[in-house]
Amino acid sequence: MFRALAHGIRRDILRRTLLGPVSVSGLALTYAMSFAAVQKHVAVLEDSGLVQKEAVGRERFVRAVPEEIARARVCLEALEALWRHRLTALDAVLSQEQSCP
Repeated sequence: MFRALAHGIRRDILRRTLLGPVSVSGLALTYAMSFAAVQKHVAVLEDSGLVQKEAVGRERFVRAVPEEIARARVCLEALEALWRHRLTALDAVLSQEQSCP
């Protein structure tokens, strides 16, 4: 999941799908890359469970999976809390060292 979210294009695709289903061909028109490259980005998001693709006629539509996005948010919030705690502790240690002669 974090690998999928690590790339800016994939985060942008995910944002677009939060507004409703978007066709893969429609997505491809908005990026300066090949259709195949956009398909690969969508595949990474799909493999992570953050989006689902469905066929409607000849088109493939991508839609966000809110439950998986919520799960990712919970994981990211837990990591943020951990790092905030560690940085606060590091700041305290550095402050103590500066006050020592």
